[in-house]
Amino acid sequence: MKIFNLESKRIKVLIFDIDSTLYTCPEYAHEQIDSQVRHFAEIRGISHDEARKMVADFRRQWAREHEGEKISLGNLLTHYGITIETSVEWRKELFDPAKYLSRDERLIESLEKLSKKYSLICVTNNPVAPARRTLEVLGVDSLIPDIIGLDTCYKSKPAVEPFREAVNLVSKKIGGKIEYSECLSVGDRFDIDLKLPIEMGMAGILVTGVEEVYSLPEIL
Repeated sequence: MKIFNLESKRIKVLIFDIDSTLYTCPEYAHEQIDSQVRHFAEIRGISHDEARKMVADFRRQWAREHEGEKISLGNLLTHYGITIETSVEWRKELFDPAKYLSRDERLIESLEKLSKKYSLICVTNNPVAPARRTLEVLGVDSLIPDIIGLDTCYKSKPAVEPFREAVNLVSKKIGGKIEYSECLSVGDRFDIDLKLPIEMGMAGILVTGVEEVYSLPEIL
């Protein structure tokens, strides 16, 4: 776990990534990426391995040209003519979290404690529907009532729009303006989940998986 810019901040809102943050399941994390790559291959009329190599080569080239930064798959696919809108439809059809995940009592307990002190919201690069199914399978959907998904702003993290929408939504719900400095972004990828929110003035916590999310009530 790495903590960024939390000192002296009065946090009111926790913005959670979902995948590989609120659960740890390498098989499902891999399948979400690979199912889209396989689908892309079938549309292109190439082998699955050829498509995997295209994606891996693009990621390496992107990192070389952008000081080591990572790119989300949604943003990557736009360079091959696959729009964000198309990515949304793919993900709705291809993802089934119930095949891989199950109810997590420790996560439920941790988020229950956090919800008593903070407003909780998710910002994810998946559409709202599969993201909501994920929270339902984990047993935390009632604790995180709002999700800003890929089909909310049609922007894939890192992008200002989904984080701004999350803050605006919480502000409306509580009836008062929330400042970025009162928000904490929690995610497993620095370049995707934290770098931009920190630049916007938020605090950030980089986790390696749900096991570190369990400890957030004690840390905060």
